[in-house]
Amino acid sequence: MIRVLVADDHPIVRSGLAGLLDVETDMTIVGEAGDGEEAVARATALRPDVVLMDLRMPGLDGVGATRRITAALPQTRVLVLTTYDTDDDIVHAVEAGATGYLLKDTPRPVLVDAVRSAARGETVLAPPVAARLVSRLRTPAPAPLVNPLTPREVEVLRAVARGLSNAEIGRSLFIGEATVKTHLLRVFAKLGVDDRTRAVTAAMELGILPPPATR
Repeated sequence: MIRVLVADDHPIVRSGLAGLLDVETDMTIVGEAGDGEEAVARATALRPDVVLMDLRMPGLDGVGATRRITAALPQTRVLVLTTYDTDDDIVHAVEAGATGYLLKDTPRPVLVDAVRSAARGETVLAPPVAARLVSRLRTPAPAPLVNPLTPREVEVLRAVARGLSNAEIGRSLFIGEATVKTHLLRVFAKLGVDDRTRAVTAAMELGILPPPATR
């Protein structure tokens, strides 16, 4: 079972999200929180697999709560669910350690799948969010490059191609999971893609990664 904590300062939204996820056979809502401080306290006590985190809350906001939860509980994933999609909000949330960033108009099936992906340690980004990150991180080069990736980014992408989660990549390369996510976001931006599968495919097309072996 995927154990989920819902953090949102609007009681109706919070209970609605809890009800939406609790009907899934592989999920259970272990708690709710109405602000950032309560989210940190409840996450520490309950140790959920995923925290569904609003950004704008009274007192400690979602970014601050995310930073404290991911620092104290590396096995707990934080999936941001908010109405805000500004560049600063997105970058600050990712830098704080959020596994994913979705908007509140996300369709129910997409949200449910995103919670499952987050529990597996996979990066989940709403398409508009991915587009903003790509736009922000992409830097024009004076000439086309065959391989725009750094050696470390290639190592991370090679591990993705092997099917490893962010946590597994971090352990294999002796780097933090947040660093893995940062590398992946930069890979997405440089290759002009918005998910792991397309990143691997693009890298193979550019010759950065070898094509899959054939029998």
